[in-house]
Amino acid sequence: MATDVTRSRWYRLFAHRSARWALAVIALLVLAAIVGPMLVHYTGNEQLDIVGMKNRPPSWAHPLGTDQYSRDLLTRVLRGARISLSVGVLAVTLSVTLGTTIGLIAGYFGGRIDNALMRLLDAFLAIPRVLLLVAVLTLFTPVPLFGLIVLLGATGWFGVSRLVRAETLTTRRQPYVEAARALGATNREIIMQHVLPNVMTPVIVSATLGVGNVIALEAGLSFLGVGAHEPTPSWGSIFLDAVDFYSGNWWAVLFPGLAIVITVLAFNVLGDALRDVLDPRQVHVARPLLGQGQPTPDRNG
Repeated sequence: MATDVTRSRWYRLFAHRSARWALAVIALLVLAAIVGPMLVHYTGNEQLDIVGMKNRPPSWAHPLGTDQYSRDLLTRVLRGARISLSVGVLAVTLSVTLGTTIGLIAGYFGGRIDNALMRLLDAFLAIPRVLLLVAVLTLFTPVPLFGLIVLLGATGWFGVSRLVRAETLTTRRQPYVEAARALGATNREIIMQHVLPNVMTPVIVSATLGVGNVIALEAGLSFLGVGAHEPTPSWGSIFLDAVDFYSGNWWAVLFPGLAIVITVLAFNVLGDALRDVLDPRQVHVARPLLGQGQPTPDRNG
């Protein structure tokens, strides 16, 4: 039965036109980030000719041109894809893990534990995330890339935690959970086998949307000079390097900016498609299944 449900969801996902486009774009981005730097002839910080090769427009030799330091922009964008995608995925993985754990504990045990965790969450939500990130990164600059990932993940779990808590409060009252408890199942077994699988749908959707948000946030922090630092080329730092020379080399601003916009858009579209596919309350997602050996509903009753 579970296999049939999973297969049905996969079918609906691939039948979703927007999801297909988003998955294709994300796959190309991941492939470019993994394989791309191996195919180019330069390193991300190699200065080809500090005088003769700076601010060169796109050409056959340099498809995306060069920047004001005579570095090949295609190489830097490909290497920046590794950094930006890695930061987005790892930071969201950390935030989803923290948010899911805290939400499960608060929602399942309730009482004083729930009150304490929710008041702590309210205190964190009272501080604007961007302001907190800028303050911490400014005080401890330069922050290594691993520290940036941990900081982004540690400040992004608040919404996931509330979402998981709400789902857990509903799930723990279900008859099958009460039956498992009556049969002697431990709290850990109930949480892992019965509660967690039922709260994963909104978590998956939230995580997919969160990757795009973190990539945009990291780009913004790098643009402000408190994110990824040289010699680490992220899309935001590439954009920052070129913005002061925008009138002379528009390509150095355009291409990393397009990479950010396309990536964030792809993850957001995929997140919306997953919400349509995984949410059982969405009626229209069942339409592609009609005609597969099932009778079409009779409008006349």
